[in-house]
Order: sequence, then structure tokens, then C-alpha cells
Amino acid sequence: MKSSFLSVVRNGACCALAISGSTASFAQGPYPAPSGTIPMVNVGGNYLEAQFATLEFAQKLLDEQNRQSEEQRKQRQKLIDAGTVSALDLQASPKAVSEFNKGEELLQKQKPKEAATHLEKAVAEYPRFVSAHNNLAIAYEDLDDSTRAKSELEIATRLDDKFAQSFMNLGRLELGQKNYDGAVTSLGKAAALRPTDANVLAVFAYAQNAHGDYHHVIDTAARVHGLPHKGLANVHFLAAASAIALKDFDTVERELNLFLQEEPASPLAPQAEHNLKILASYKTSPASSALPVTSSAPGQATETVHTFPNSDALKNALAGLGDEEDNCKDCAEPPAPEPVAHAIAPGNVSTPAIRPGGSGAWKIREVVDEVAVFFAVTNHGKLVNDLEEKDFAVRDDDRPPSKLLQFAPQSKLPLRIGLLMDTSGSLKARFEFEKKAAARFMDGIVRNPADLAFVGGFANDVNVTQDFTADTKALGSGLDKLSINGGTAIWDAVSFACWKLAAFPETERVAKVLVVLTDGEDNASRISLKRAIQDAETTGVTIYTISTRDYEDIKKYGTTDSDKVLAALAERTGGEAMIPGELDALDKTFTRLRDVIRSRYLIAYKPAAFQNDGRFRRISIAATRNGHRLKVYAREGYYTPLETSQ
Repeated sequence: MKSSFLSVVRNGACCALAISGSTASFAQGPYPAPSGTIPMVNVGGNYLEAQFATLEFAQKLLDEQNRQSEEQRKQRQKLIDAGTVSALDLQASPKAVSEFNKGEELLQKQKPKEAATHLEKAVAEYPRFVSAHNNLAIAYEDLDDSTRAKSELEIATRLDDKFAQSFMNLGRLELGQKNYDGAVTSLGKAAALRPTDANVLAVFAYAQNAHGDYHHVIDTAARVHGLPHKGLANVHFLAAASAIALKDFDTVERELNLFLQEEPASPLAPQAEHNLKILASYKTSPASSALPVTSSAPGQATETVHTFPNSDALKNALAGLGDEEDNCKDCAEPPAPEPVAHAIAPGNVSTPAIRPGGSGAWKIREVVDEVAVFFAVTNHGKLVNDLEEKDFAVRDDDRPPSKLLQFAPQSKLPLRIGLLMDTSGSLKARFEFEKKAAARFMDGIVRNPADLAFVGGFANDVNVTQDFTADTKALGSGLDKLSINGGTAIWDAVSFACWKLAAFPETERVAKVLVVLTDGEDNASRISLKRAIQDAETTGVTIYTISTRDYEDIKKYGTTDSDKVLAALAERTGGEAMIPGELDALDKTFTRLRDVIRSRYLIAYKPAAFQNDGRFRRISIAATRNGHRLKVYAREGYYTPLETSQ
């Protein structure tokens, strides 16, 4: 027992031992009792029994310590096996971990510059910190420094060639840089390390498609389908696109049907349905050996959650906007890097670019040299809807257009409108009234048989409760299905809706409008406000925002950062931000919005000196009547597509 106890002492499980004169020889062993030891007071009972009880307790402490150590080891191994951390990360010093945690928190708050400072300290303290190198790459990428981002990811892959996330991040970066050879290599390694990770395989399929490995795309999509892959139905659309390149129309049909079964509310669902109709027609009377590929619509260069109207996150989002040209530090690359894919639809042969965005949307952009701008005009706050072509002057990149293609009032064009309601917990008190007012608005705005609209809600994710339809009763029912839940991911919802509007197959110019009802207090988006606005600019969607703040809140806070956020979303896309205040003013706001939308004009033109160089081109429209300058509400500009070799 004495040796057992000493082993406990050496392991630190027992820190003191009381020694009496009568038992000194037992307790001392190789450790003599210190001088001045207080004799033990006899309080009854057998002292040796008490000593044995002490030894037994000490052994239990040691056993518990060993058990906890083994449990911790198992937990660490689980993190490594799950691909959450690198095995090297577990050796990081407390100081390095502290800096890493600070950097990660700042990244989540969209403060990449400050985050980079802490992450740089983390890798300086512990150079083998693989996850810190990965997060530092993300910070550099957010700062438009792709060179340093790639360097950090290459360091991470060399440090631990068994950590799939480093190869995944490197492959994504290479996709954005259109280095498809590198992307296939990096993502192939990630897929080999994580063969049952559907997310890794789905991104790998993008790289394979961009690289032209169409047979492999179909095989990879089949692997994804054999795994739990909620939210990854787009891989079937990608497989269908690859099958078109191979003229394998049976596979096209199969993959498009799988896509529609798994994600019927996807922005690409109407395109998939349209493609299936073409396939069916082709099967009954095949007039040619090949089917045409996609041509997007012409004309565009295209639980209660507590929120705060003046949060740091909103301030950071607004600070990240600045001037549009100042934002575009890497304008050689447009804001939506993507691999090339193909889809079928009537029209001329083209190669639109597709990429996955926030909330599962795919981004489609076609290389065109025509621009269509919708805008409204007011005179002292009153709408002006009887102007003629001669009353306008357009400048694109400070030059007049080389050719004017079309001028028309929007009332003569089909309307594509999306209406999204904030369903986060902070809006519960006003929610039912707002749903009814929104339904009345949709009943009044969708009047032309050629008009189509969809409705939905958003909290942490977007929920489309009624897809594109001209049936206003169905739209009202869709709004009625919405319920309160979750956080507030406004930027994600805006991006999703813009690409949904852009993806709908069109045969003529249409007006694309998004109406968003929210308090503007984003707390859950995965993309930035800046990216959401860029997505609206790229797709040619005009955003109108209606604040759900009540009158008492407006009196208390005045103009808030959330108001400024909604104004930025609307004004930079050619729309308007509206603040009804009182509930009984909401119907009047919707009535005014309906008049604004229907009173807009369209100007379509060919810009002078146009180049597919990924640069932001500013639009300026001046309107005058009888020599008097009128106020024009139009989007600020657009990003030109970047020409690639694909």
C-alpha cells in the first residue's frame, strides 16, 4: 500500500499527508516527515483503517484522472477523424489558441483586417497551426489578397497532407481564379481523403465540369446521390449539364428529374422544367442531332432572436461598402467567380457561368454586350410617368451608348417579382398583419397574364412557399404558410432571390424586382452586404425594401444602421427604401410601391468601348422636362463578365 500511495503522490493526485509520531515510520518511506509536524489528535477509530481509506480514495482519484485523460484522447481523435481539426492543431500552445479564437471571432464579425492580425500572431507563435493558416487565408481572400491566401493554403497542405479542409479551401480558391487544372488536383485530394463527404464531392464535381471532365462529373454526382446530401441537389443539374456536352440525353433527363424531386423550389427549377419539355419534344420529333444550350434573358450585363438596430455587425457591413470602385480592388475578377457549365434552352449557343451561392443558389451569368436599365423618375417627390426617349441622356462609363436598342415604360413589359418576408423571432408582434398587407399588394401588382411572382420567408435560411405563378390566390396562400422562427440572414436571402429571378428562362426582356420586408438587422448571413448588392447588380434586379420598424422604435432610435443597410440595398440597385412606421400605413406604402414599380422606364443599349474584363462600369441617367432636372432612381452600375478560355 505504501508504494501505491507514493505513486499517487508522484502523479499529483494527493497533495498532503498528516503524520503522527506513532506512525512516522510508515508514512515517511523515502520521504522523511518535515520537522515541526503537528501530532495527530486521536478523535476515535482506528488510525490505520483511516490511512487505508485515504489510500483507497487516492487510487480512485488516479483512476478517474486516467479515465478522463482517455476520454479526452477519444474526443480529440473524433475531431481529427471528422476532419474538424488537424492532428497538428492539438499541439498548439494556449497563446496560439487564444489568438486563433480571437481571429475566428473577428472573421465571423466580417472584420478580416483585424482577424488577420490575430491569426498572424497565432501562426507566429505556433507555425504548424494548420487551422490558423486556413483561417488566415480566408481573411486574406476577404481583403482581396489572393496571392497571400494561396500561400497560406499551400503551407497548410504541406504541413498536414491528411487534412482535407486545406485542399478543399485551396481548390475553391483555384476555382475562383479559373485555375481549373489546380482545382481538380486539390479537390481530388480532398475527395480522396473524405470519400464519404458529400460537400467535398459536390465541389469536386464543379471543378471537374469546369475542366471538361464530363464523364467524371456524372460519376461524382452519383457518389453524392448515394450519400446524405440535403441542400446539394444542384449537383444533379451540374451532371445534366455535363451529360448535354456528351449528348447523353437519357442521363440529362434522369438528372434533371432527380434535381426537381430533391429541390423543387430551387432558382434553377424553372430552367430544369423547361429543359425537360425540350427533351420531350426532341424525343417525339428529333429535328437535329444536338440540342441547343442555354441562353439567359438578354439585356443584362449580368425561438425569439434578439437583434439590435445599431450593432457592430451592421456598422461593419456598411463600412465594407464605401464607393463601388473603391470596393472593387480586384476588378479583373467579377464578384462571382465560377466554373463554366451548360444547360439546355432555346436560343443561340453560349456558355453561361454557374456557381453555387449562399443558401444553395446557383449563379448564372452570360457574356453579353447589351445593358438594360430600369429606373423611376420623380419631380419633387411625385412620380413622372409620361416622359419620352428624348427626355433622357445616358452615360455608361462616362460615354454615351454606341447604340440605343429599346426605350419603353415598364408597364408594357412582363414583370418578374419576388417578395420575401423576414420571419425571424423579432417580428412576431406585427407578422400576421404584414402577411395580409403583402397578400393585398401581390393581388394588385400581378395583373398581367404575362407577370409571374414568387413569395417566401427567411430566417436563417430562405423558404419559398409559392414558386413562380400568376395566380394571386396561390401567392396569398404561400404568404399565409409563413411562420416565425430563427435568426435573420438578409444578405443570404437577397442573393438567393436575385439569382432565382435571373435563372428563370425568358424569351424577351422582363422587369425583375425584389421586395424585402425586414427590420434590416442581419445576424446570420454567410455572405456580406457588399456581395448581396453585387449579386443584385450582376443579375439586374431592382430591390425595394420596406422596414418593419414600428413608430415607437423609430422615435426611440431615430435613423439607425439597420435603416442605412436597407437604404444601401435599395438605392444601389435603383430601388427605394420605405419606412411605414405605423401598421396602418403599411397598405399605403404598398400602394405607393405598386405605383413606383409600374411607373418605371426601361432603356436598353449597347455600351461604347465594351470589354469583358470584369470591371465595374458606372451608369448615369439624366432626365429633364422643359429644362428642369428630374430625380432618377437607377442602379449605380454593373460588373462586366470576365472572358475566359472555357
